[in-house]
Amino acid sequence: MGDSQAAWTSLDYAVIDVEGNGQQPPDLVEIAIVPISQGAIGPAESWLVRPPRPITSIARRFHRIADEEVAAAPSVADIAPELRAALDGRVLVAHNANVDLGVVARELPGYAPSQVVDTLKLARRLLPGRPSYRLGALVEELNLADGLPNDLRPHRATYDAIVCARLFVHVAVPVAMPPLTVADLTDTSPNTRDSDETNETLF
Repeated sequence: MGDSQAAWTSLDYAVIDVEGNGQQPPDLVEIAIVPISQGAIGPAESWLVRPPRPITSIARRFHRIADEEVAAAPSVADIAPELRAALDGRVLVAHNANVDLGVVARELPGYAPSQVVDTLKLARRLLPGRPSYRLGALVEELNLADGLPNDLRPHRATYDAIVCARLFVHVAVPVAMPPLTVADLTDTSPNTRDSDETNETLF
């Protein structure tokens, strides 16, 4: 990963969010990737995906994606080259990253990011004292959805990936403090969860 004391902006990032079909393990239904290069957030790319199994009613309640909406969507194999091009060579960033990484690693065999940054753990470490570290709670508290188009909404991949990217940059450039270094991104805190956080990562 190079110089651990280099500024975080020396690396390129791919901020991701995935939505699944609720099966165990979940199949991909939607994925969004937001690039960050030289500290600047780029435009989101998103894909609807036709899963091999139906979307469960529980998953549909969260993301409101129905089987009919993805019936004509490409399979993961169809878009795999695009996904790999958007991910390769970049640090993976996600909120509660083990969930998103688990889905992507199953769907893209052999994919292994050089480093993973979990904004959930990063926020717990660098934004202490919050009542909740759910992505939705942090978005509301920090006004991370300001200016987003009205057709974007929580629990859809594009919205969640964009606000996650904004959260990451917010944490990486703290007020009245130097920006983070690459070493600062390394998380050593326990992998614990808020009790209300599990619901936000259901598929």
